[in-house]
Parts: sequence; structure tokens; C-alpha cells
Amino acid sequence: MTKLDVAASTFPFLYSHDGLDAVKHLHGLGYDIFELMIFPPHCWPGELSAEQRRAYKTWLDGEGVRLSSFCYPLLDNNPNSTDKLMRDYTLDRYKEAVDFAAELSCPYVISIPGPVGTLINPPKEWMLNWYVEAMQDLLGDMKGTGVELLLENVPFTYLPSAQDMVDTAKLIGPEVGINYDVCNGAFINEDPAAAIRMMGDMVKNVHISDSGPTEFKHDRLGTGIVEPGPAAEALRDIGYTGVTVMEIITDANQPGADPDGDIQASHAILAEAGWEPLGAR
Repeated sequence: MTKLDVAASTFPFLYSHDGLDAVKHLHGLGYDIFELMIFPPHCWPGELSAEQRRAYKTWLDGEGVRLSSFCYPLLDNNPNSTDKLMRDYTLDRYKEAVDFAAELSCPYVISIPGPVGTLINPPKEWMLNWYVEAMQDLLGDMKGTGVELLLENVPFTYLPSAQDMVDTAKLIGPEVGINYDVCNGAFINEDPAAAIRMMGDMVKNVHISDSGPTEFKHDRLGTGIVEPGPAAEALRDIGYTGVTVMEIITDANQPGADPDGDIQASHAILAEAGWEPLGAR
């Protein structure tokens, strides 16, 4: 049986390492595929000098390792803001991420619909139209770069489900794929295995972590509601050949935190469920 590939996310190191140092750190743990967070001050393409940009490429090429994807978690910007200036600002940041991804031969930039949760939100149709318009604009800039756009299911957005991702991707364009987050699906009581089978070949990248049923987390596997085994079986059923990113969010700056241990413990659980063991490549 073919084993599924595993990548490690730089998410735990947003405030403790810059992006390149985080990738180097994860490589020291035995990883050779990485998801890079696009997030200031960790890695913010618009603020990187030409020398810093070259340093990423030189190191990646020199070590023979690769990036699976860029993830942009949208802390303080919003592609479906009621303010057009904010929507334009967010789109510009995505374009910078795409340009940097192309420089580093990173195949995917992941897009997340903007957050909701105020006492009164804009009509969903407005937000959807703004988001689709922005992503179609972004696709125009992506032509010829070798970088593809993926949408991610996230509980705190107005498009939380796998079906939302399928429907929205089709509105944006046929070239748009999906980054399916298994933990996010489980948290909204979606069956991740059924969702994976429903999405089929639209799934290009996968995130996995764990959470309790009521407090949204991305903890080490084995601590909550996520069951990796059924997800692995579903991925094999659809012929998935992409990467599964361990998006374990253990803040390296917190006293007593052990992101390395959480990543390694999570990988051991994945290996038991059908993913490639650490160090097997």
C-alpha cells in the first residue's frame, strides 16, 4: 500500500522564528516538505529584501527539500470586508504571496474566506460576491506563474463546510482546488472521510490536527475528536497523491510548550494510520 506524504507547518513558530529559520528547524527534525505560513513578522513577502528572498530559494534548492504550500491565515485583513479598501489591501497581499510562491516553486497558495462573528454580519450573498470577485482577480495574476489557488474550509468563516468549498471554487473558476482541513471539518460535525470522497480530485492539499468538540483548537493528534484512519482511507479511495500537512499549533513562545514533541507524536499516529513514517523518505 502506498504511504501518504507528510509535511510540517511552520505555524508553531510564527513569533519565535522567521519563516526560513522555522523551515530549517523542521528539517532538523527530519522533514523535507513544509507548509510556510504567510504572516508578519514570520514571513511577509512585501517586507522581504531581495537578499532574504534569495536565501529561501538557495537553502531549499541546496538541501533538495520543498514547500508544499503557502498558508495565509488572515489575522487582521479580510477579502469580504464591507470596506473596499480592506478588500483591495487583502488582495494585494495575496498577489505578493503568489509572486513569492512562484520564486520558490511552491505549487499552492491557500485562500481563506474572511471571518464573521459580529453582532450583525453583511448578507452572505454580498460577502460571497466580494470574495469570488477578489479571487477571480487573483487568478488573472496567477496565470503563467505555476502556482495554483486553493480554498480552505474554516469554521469561523461564512463558508465553513466542504460543500461550501466545492460550490465556491466552481464560482471562481475551474482551475481552483481545495485545501481540506480534517480538523476543521470534524469541528463543525462534518464527516471528514465522506467530505473527502465528495470533493474527490478537487482536493489538492490536506491539513490535519486535533481539537476538542467545543473549543476550537489545532492540537497534537490523539487529544480530541479527529480520527486520522478514516481520512487516510478516503484519501486513498480518491487516488490522492498530494501532501498532508500537520498543522499543529503549539505556540513555541509559550512557557512549557513543546511543538517539536507534539509534531513528532502526531506524526507517529499518522504513520500508524497509513501515512509515511518520519525519516522513511
